[in-house]
Amino acid sequence: MYNAVVAVDLRDPQTFRCAFDEHHRAVYTAAFRIVNDASQAQDIVQDVFLRLWRRPGSFDASRGDLGTYLRLLGRSRALDVWREGQVRGRAADRLKVVTGSEEPRVEDHPGILAERDHDRAEVREALSRLPEAQREAIVLAYWGGLTADQIASRAHVPLGTAKSRIRLGLARLREEFPVAV
Repeated sequence: MYNAVVAVDLRDPQTFRCAFDEHHRAVYTAAFRIVNDASQAQDIVQDVFLRLWRRPGSFDASRGDLGTYLRLLGRSRALDVWREGQVRGRAADRLKVVTGSEEPRVEDHPGILAERDHDRAEVREALSRLPEAQREAIVLAYWGGLTADQIASRAHVPLGTAKSRIRLGLARLREEFPVAV
């Protein structure tokens, strides 16, 4: 029954509203089962329906039901979010191992703090020598915690361009810090 309505035109706001009303709970449930976080699941629902609104032609009624298509999009996006969280968690764990879990106290280890300040200055100097686009991509990825997809959206460039900027910038930093990076 619903496929006949969807096949008409998802660009129509009323038709889109009906599709949202009918399927948003199922998309939320599919996403929540993976990410186990209510706010992330809500964000995923928003991402899925925003994608459908922007590209209504991506749904082909002849290939299947709209609800199945939307749940699949939600599940896929939830897996991406879950994986991003896993990568972020592993990166944070590696950073804790490298730096130690406790910050040294200034009065106990002033030499360590002076060395750390010197290292920070060297990294900042090396970053300043990178082209602006590469510097921005690296800072957003490593200090901002953004994915390449998020960086591409923010910079209004294709995903491949964002990934290349990160890769090329890291390669230049490796030349300056062959052991550290």
